[in-house]
Amino acid sequence: MKLSNIKNEKKKKNQPVDVDIDASNTIGIMKVLEDAGLSENVLVNAAMELYVPHPGVETREIAEKVFKRELKHALSDPNLCILIYSGMLLEKAGEKGELPGMSKEIFNKDLTFLIVDEVIGMSIAKYISGDKGIFEYVRFDKLKPGILSTLGPFMDDVVAGLIGGASANMYSRGKGDGTKHEKKKVKKTKARKSTTDIKAGGFAG
Repeated sequence: MKLSNIKNEKKKKNQPVDVDIDASNTIGIMKVLEDAGLSENVLVNAAMELYVPHPGVETREIAEKVFKRELKHALSDPNLCILIYSGMLLEKAGEKGELPGMSKEIFNKDLTFLIVDEVIGMSIAKYISGDKGIFEYVRFDKLKPGILSTLGPFMDDVVAGLIGGASANMYSRGKGDGTKHEKKKVKKTKARKSTTDIKAGGFAG
């Protein structure tokens, strides 16, 4: 990555010219989520519980494929990964009674005056897909499909934000996927018909 490609006026002071990013030395957020019982399949299943057919994602099969792509794309951003991780750390601190100004008992009751968890959830959703992500976050936060119904005060909002953001992009950016899928089906059908015709009629001559 060349920081020298960034215009000087947009750089922070004392920035290095080159940054060598070695992915093997970083902790993958998906591994962190998996260790917490939040595998890709778990996230996809929760998202698909509220799936609604939409242009480009007309079937659940297409929707799952597009959702996985959007989830992977979102989680490739280190800023989002750290935001998600911060929510996970807050959950752990709350379980131990280590949050400032909040006892373990109050945390476990998830009282209505605790809104910082929702602020984090909305921030995650908005970071991924803008204002439309917030609407999806609210939908998942209220209905709590799949794993969401079993998570703690912070984690249900963190995951609702992640799923909501990726889901919003699935609907808005998946418009071309349905068309591609249908074209592939037509090509496969034509190829099968062509093979069948050859077998049935034989070669001319």
